[in-house]
Amino acid sequence: MKIILASPRGFCAGVNMAIDTLEKSLGIFGAPVYVYHEIVHNKHVVDRFRTEGAVFVNDLLEVPEGSNLLFSAHGVSPEVRRVAQQRRLKTIDATCPLVTKVHLEAVRYAKQGYNIILVGHAGHDEVIGTMGEAPDSFYLVGTVEEVDALEVPPKAKLAYLTQTTLSVDDANRIINRLKEKFPHIIGPPKEDICYATQNRQEAVAQLSSDANCVLVVGSQNSSNSQRLAELASETGAPAYLIDGPADIELNWFAPDDNVLLTAGASAPETVVQQCVELLKRHFGATVEQRTLREEQVYFALPKELRALTGQ
Repeated sequence: MKIILASPRGFCAGVNMAIDTLEKSLGIFGAPVYVYHEIVHNKHVVDRFRTEGAVFVNDLLEVPEGSNLLFSAHGVSPEVRRVAQQRRLKTIDATCPLVTKVHLEAVRYAKQGYNIILVGHAGHDEVIGTMGEAPDSFYLVGTVEEVDALEVPPKAKLAYLTQTTLSVDDANRIINRLKEKFPHIIGPPKEDICYATQNRQEAVAQLSSDANCVLVVGSQNSSNSQRLAELASETGAPAYLIDGPADIELNWFAPDDNVLLTAGASAPETVVQQCVELLKRHFGATVEQRTLREEQVYFALPKELRALTGQ
């Protein structure tokens, strides 16, 4: 067996920043530090922080007044910020800057009188936060069929935005249909899908043809990990989204398979290596690293923490 280890994989700059933010917050303030929603969509990361004193909540009424509260990488709506202020919560904003960019675009379009069509997945934390910037201005679509069924007021000014973790191909299909149906629609000057999502999808698209099987390390509620598994399966190889080695079934493989191994942007490298060790142990697998591009992106800690840490 040969393991083709895709690179880039795993943590992106936004996830690194959010995790560093929570680690430093726990170090500075001590437990508990409350987090609105999961800090990132990964079971291993969330479980580790729970043991260290992070408390993840979906309702700010669960947070005692005056407590330390961290906003997750996926961003929050102005209403959440208002409630946090009302409850005198000491907030630290770990929203990924690429998500913040989409929020700012939403505010700008809404102020200019546009109806905004957001391409994204209903119920995702990022989508809820983005639409919360201008609730009366948004329509949400997740498929070409939903674009076809969409009705907007005649002569409405239209703009589109996208969730940052979508499949690039799916998003482009939907955007192309939007432009066909609404020729006057405008979009952001730079696309919203984040660099890390695109890079990991590109690696899977290019490397899957050399594999008999694809393993994507990531949690089921991770949008970008789900997209990687879908993209891999479209190439024809069996593809499995796994939280870690415990999810691997040995009957997925033949002893001489080429196995492509990658990870979503919120999946820890330690878990990837645990999967490598399992395949080495059972199949004597060798590892070949394939790097398509280098990532040098870094996001600074939130300003609230920089003031406390001197960074």
